[in-house]
Amino acid sequence: MWNITYYNRKVFTEIMALPTTLRAGYVFLSGKMKEKGPNLGMPYTRAMGNGLFEIRIKGQEGIARVFYCTQTNHEIVMLHSFIKKTEATPKKELDIAKKRLKEVIKNG
Repeated sequence: MWNITYYNRKVFTEIMALPTTLRAGYVFLSGKMKEKGPNLGMPYTRAMGNGLFEIRIKGQEGIARVFYCTQTNHEIVMLHSFIKKTEATPKKELDIAKKRLKEVIKNG
């Protein structure tokens, strides 16, 4: 069994504020991750490199991404979320996740 934590309260609040079908997708996939581990494989999760991963969520309202990392003791840390509006992941969103990943590793 895996445990899910959040980088901070704001990350949790932002994820829970996603539009209805995107939030439902997150709840479903994060539940699967607790049960089976952080790597659900495409099209649900994807490695972004250097210990950063993303949950890929599609719903009626569009597409969302939630970046996360893993730590020892079966812990998944949700780092950042956003609603995707372009084909490529915006650099700004990726930079936020990478910065938080470094902090989690440093404080790990």
